[in-house]
Amino acid sequence: MSEVRRDIVTDTWVIVQTSSAGMPDDSPRPPRRPPDCPFCQGNEAMTPPEVSAVRAAGTTTDGPGWRVRVVPDKQPVLRIEGALDRVGVGIHDMVTGVGANEVIIESPDHETNFAALSEEQIRLVLDTWQRRLVDLYRDSRFRYVLVFKDHGRMAGGSTIEHVHSQIIALPATPRRVKDQLDGARAYYEYKERCIFCDILQDELDSGQRVLLATDRFVVFAPYASRLPFELRVKPRRHCHSFGDATADELADLSPVLKRTVGALHSALGDPAFNVVLQTAPNLLPQDGYWETIGRDYHWFLEIIPRVRRTDGFEWGSGFFINPVAPELAVARLKEEL
Repeated sequence: MSEVRRDIVTDTWVIVQTSSAGMPDDSPRPPRRPPDCPFCQGNEAMTPPEVSAVRAAGTTTDGPGWRVRVVPDKQPVLRIEGALDRVGVGIHDMVTGVGANEVIIESPDHETNFAALSEEQIRLVLDTWQRRLVDLYRDSRFRYVLVFKDHGRMAGGSTIEHVHSQIIALPATPRRVKDQLDGARAYYEYKERCIFCDILQDELDSGQRVLLATDRFVVFAPYASRLPFELRVKPRRHCHSFGDATADELADLSPVLKRTVGALHSALGDPAFNVVLQTAPNLLPQDGYWETIGRDYHWFLEIIPRVRRTDGFEWGSGFFINPVAPELAVARLKEEL
């Protein structure tokens, strides 16, 4: 079981496993490859029953014949069963560990490199992200749904190397998301413009940090990049929720992601990396919840290579030290496009 506990000083939430199952295990665990990989087609019995799948007509649930498959995590950090209860523990706040933890298996074949997937396959993955996000937001217990991908051990990846991503539905909106929303709303109130649209236009005008631009998306390194080769992928069209992205946008995003991750793979030698979808929170739970969000927020993807570890100064101060200027990082990646 788990509890979602609030730090009352920083207004951040921490998921705390209350059983001993979460104790560190230092024993080495080799990567799981065929025929023992539970994510390979034909091994469907090795996972929990599927939640959703992109399947060929006439194929059976939890059997072969799928293109993308969604299953519950075998060791979920939050569980979908139960009521959402908020309680006080002395001076502290706690929410019951209600949520959802799903794994998106991105290919039936044992592929370990996301950039090696076809554009069509990546589009099916994006379609699945969107479909699961929309479905989970129908549950008013969930404040925020986070879609993310961890590739490599340094990025938090598991011993299952088979390409996959994850979705976690949370009973509270993360502090970092709230900070983005607050900043976007304040900027809009002052200028009556979306801050993300303005940043996008400024990056296009400068061109120094733009890696790739299409009719619908722009890939660039943030001006204040926290880590080397950090990138953001933003739609040109103003849209607050990934759930509202059009079919044409998702089709265009597929080759953009393939080329971007491929450039990182070539330039940095298959680095560990995270992909994080930043999108609007669930607007259903309460009236007026982020009521201006349709005008002031703009969804985007973060791609964060893990080529260096953060140190004590960064943890203690909140200041990141980036040894590779974003302009230099983009110049290097352009050589690989």
